[in-house]
Amino acid sequence: MIPESLNSILQNCSVEQRDLVEKAYRFAYQELDGQLRGNGHPFIEHPLGVALIVANEIGLMPEAVAAVFLHEATRGNDERLQEVARGYSAEIITMVEGLNRISGITPKDTRLQAENYRKLIVSYSKDPRVTLIKLADRLEIMRNLDIFPKSSIMRKVTETIMLYIPLAHQLGMYNLKSELEDLYFKHSDPENYRAITNKLKATEKDREKLAQEFVKPLEQSLKESGIKYKLKVRTKTAYSIWKKMQKQNVPFEGVYDVFAMRFILDVPLEKEHDYCWEVYSRVTQEYKPDVKRLRDWITNPKPNGYESLHTTVENSEGTHIEVQIRTVRMDEMAENGHASHWSYKGIKSVHGLDEWLKGVKAMLESSDPSTYTNAVQKELDEIFVFTPDGDLKQLPKGASVLDFAFNIHSNLGVKCSGAKVNGKIASIKDELHTGDVVEIMSNKNQKPSADWLKIVVSSKARNRIKAKLKEEENKLMKLGREMLERRMKNWKLELNDDVLADIAKHYRMKASAEVFLAIYQEKIDLLQLKDFLTKGEEEENVLPDSKPEKPAAKQKSRSSDGDYLIISDKLNNISFSMAKCCNPIFGDDVFGFVSATGGIKIHRISCPNASRLIEKYPYRLQKVKWRQVSNTTQFQTGLRIIGDGDTSIGAQLIECITKQEASMRSFNITERRKPGNMLEFVAEIGISVGNNAHLDRVTSALRKIREVKTVLRTSQK
Repeated sequence: MIPESLNSILQNCSVEQRDLVEKAYRFAYQELDGQLRGNGHPFIEHPLGVALIVANEIGLMPEAVAAVFLHEATRGNDERLQEVARGYSAEIITMVEGLNRISGITPKDTRLQAENYRKLIVSYSKDPRVTLIKLADRLEIMRNLDIFPKSSIMRKVTETIMLYIPLAHQLGMYNLKSELEDLYFKHSDPENYRAITNKLKATEKDREKLAQEFVKPLEQSLKESGIKYKLKVRTKTAYSIWKKMQKQNVPFEGVYDVFAMRFILDVPLEKEHDYCWEVYSRVTQEYKPDVKRLRDWITNPKPNGYESLHTTVENSEGTHIEVQIRTVRMDEMAENGHASHWSYKGIKSVHGLDEWLKGVKAMLESSDPSTYTNAVQKELDEIFVFTPDGDLKQLPKGASVLDFAFNIHSNLGVKCSGAKVNGKIASIKDELHTGDVVEIMSNKNQKPSADWLKIVVSSKARNRIKAKLKEEENKLMKLGREMLERRMKNWKLELNDDVLADIAKHYRMKASAEVFLAIYQEKIDLLQLKDFLTKGEEEENVLPDSKPEKPAAKQKSRSSDGDYLIISDKLNNISFSMAKCCNPIFGDDVFGFVSATGGIKIHRISCPNASRLIEKYPYRLQKVKWRQVSNTTQFQTGLRIIGDGDTSIGAQLIECITKQEASMRSFNITERRKPGNMLEFVAEIGISVGNNAHLDRVTSALRKIREVKTVLRTSQK
């Protein structure tokens, strides 16, 4: 019952190992009985072929061979695996479970997510031999690809080039990789494959003759030097030749390194460089070198540590031959060390695989697979989760259902109310694991909360939640502002920046935004706020409720800000200053108000406090008028500019104001989102102008800027 091919790999096994493999084979034979391959042969041929590759070509131990048979017998049937698991070691069952999980992967679009699928294969490989067995499985399939229906051939070909060839390259399994590449080439581009393989066959004797003729004149010279060396003749695969033809845009005959002569020197470490250059010297004395193709990676190794001398020489007949010169140590480093071939050829290294790959190499170099320990098997930093449609999503380790929802789409994330994970109901905070199939459930009434930030681990989810919370807060602040504006209007008071600053200061808040939010949340009593606004300021600044005494003598009015106002002749020796609540400038309609200090505050007639002062203290009012002001007198005021766009408009605003000869005192510009996700800028600018006509010119110029929608005058403290 045991086929002869299987017996051949069991000859050197112990009795226990032989019994193990035979037991697994018989189980698979029984379970797969009646199943056929595309060519009509029994399906057992497939696991048998994989087992032979695993043992003979990769060199894995009998435990891995047994895992091959158990995998094919139980794939898609976890219950059956559990039934027989007691009869095998945990090591073997772990391999089988990994192989079964990988077999369940059905890439929706391998080309778009190849790197993630490769990571997924590795993450399922808790035992490193799982990936090696999977590569053997793919090689057996590619060797027999003709038996598959045409509908599945191209899918398997694409999976091979995108998933399995890069894995073989990363693992340093170059023979397996080269065969997979040629099999891929054979089925993906049969015409070019035939053309190149036929040319290789036609020129094979020529290459053999060329190699013999090349080394013949060097044999005596190298023998006299006393250098011990081994010569390898390496012929490129059809696929490698085709890639070079495409890259260099040359025909087959234009590829110089169809084959290469590699000198591997067995020399002491301290003399490596000297001997490599010695061999190079003897080769170039005999043959004409192409100095443009000299690559000295001995003097200056590649960043990954690769060391070798590469050059191309020409014989007397004009044939070009690539020559590689390196030591045994350099060759070992190039093949198996940190300067492995897959790295220097430019295959992208996958974060998190390095230690795993080192463990695989160590295991392959040892006859004892137990040398691969948990210490070198580091778990990847990512997990890979599927949508119900088979899309693969990569997430950070520890990701929750909520992370997954935001990964699919931000709008789905903010409405996420839970999920079905592998068919079972899960909450938004449940942690996901590699291989989970997740279907998100949403609720249109769901809204993010600050607690969500404690659930998610992905930056995308965290940033989107913060943005949504800020968006909701802005809505509440807008509603709070509207509430305050309506009340202020009813109270016949004007709402401006100075008033808001006073309110914020009174309630010990840092910004007006906090005031609006507190009003909406009813943390500020509006009746108490009204009392503060109507009583607070003037109770500290005005005289007691009695008519002012007449001054004893008539004197000219004085001003600390400049003699540019004429005060009523009834008051003498009274200083005046500009009210900071409205910052009048020359030309404004103004009035004077007698303060508790004896001075006069000059207000604009449009001041937010004007109505209250006029109604409650009419006897404190003084008529004032402007004198002729000199060209050097400057008045301070503020502008709020609102428009479409972002903060980059700032430079244009400053230039416009400067051209109007207004002095800049302060500048602050911010941006915010409008409905429809459009950007809007808000600029708060303090300037000095000569008079209100000057201010009108400034505002008129600003309104001519295309992006500017609103220009408002504000007070500046």
